[in-house]
Amino acid sequence: LLTAGIVGLGLTGCSNYGGDEDGGGSGGGPGEGKTITMGYLPSWSDGLSMAYLMENQLEEMGYEVEHEEFNDAAVIYAGLDNGDIDMYPSAWPEETHKEYAAEYEGGFEDVGAYYDNATLNLSVPTYMEDINSIEDLVGQGDRFGGTIYGIEPGAGLTANTQDSVMPEYGLDGEYELSTSSTTSMLTELKNKTENEEDVLVTLWTPFWANTTYPVKALEDPRGAYPDPESLHFLGAEGFAEDFPEAAEWISEVKLTDEQYGELENLVVNEYDEGEEAEAVQQWIDDNPDVLPELPEAQG
Repeated sequence: LLTAGIVGLGLTGCSNYGGDEDGGGSGGGPGEGKTITMGYLPSWSDGLSMAYLMENQLEEMGYEVEHEEFNDAAVIYAGLDNGDIDMYPSAWPEETHKEYAAEYEGGFEDVGAYYDNATLNLSVPTYMEDINSIEDLVGQGDRFGGTIYGIEPGAGLTANTQDSVMPEYGLDGEYELSTSSTTSMLTELKNKTENEEDVLVTLWTPFWANTTYPVKALEDPRGAYPDPESLHFLGAEGFAEDFPEAAEWISEVKLTDEQYGELENLVVNEYDEGEEAEAVQQWIDDNPDVLPELPEAQG
């Protein structure tokens, strides 16, 4: 698992915190001369959005920010543990990633939670009016080709669906969970809904696809999926000691559903791939009072 393909992306930002026209943090910002490496899965847009939001603000403090992209959450927790990365900017350690959090306990620290009420679910199109609960899926497998379209094999959502939800509701044997990638799942969802065909997918909240496509989360009367949880900033052990000003500021970041939804929509839908920084800057310009005040430069 830990040898899953790691795609390193050497995106290094230059600080503009009180610096000169060339950046570099020369104005005495608290992060001057320090580099923070963000590790995340780019296909999980909460991590992508928050990594670029952190980059924008940390560079304002004088830090240099680097991005490392991964394709498995377990590898990110291992990266925190061994010091290869400094921060996982949108982690689910309470429920969805609790297995990884337990495995690497002591190898990372919780810097703060920025969003409450994150959930996992099975979803179908809104035009499937007779399917409203996971219980309604029993005996309906032929309508979906016996397939639940999932995401990455190593995702917590995948494990929860396969190990808890499917056996709890007796879906094993009638359905197969197809795992590949978030991108592949979304392609199926897009194609099926455009043609008003039946489709069953794994989704979560917060996620831009919930409002982009005509989907509804199925009720989970047996509570097979985890309870709602918070999304956290996780730092490598010693993060707050190594980057005290950054840690204090990050711990104060809180986003509502509306604020987060607007940010993610800009990053994923309104701007093209490679323009994440521009999307984040627009969000900040449109929401000038949402983020905590940055610490003042010293000297």
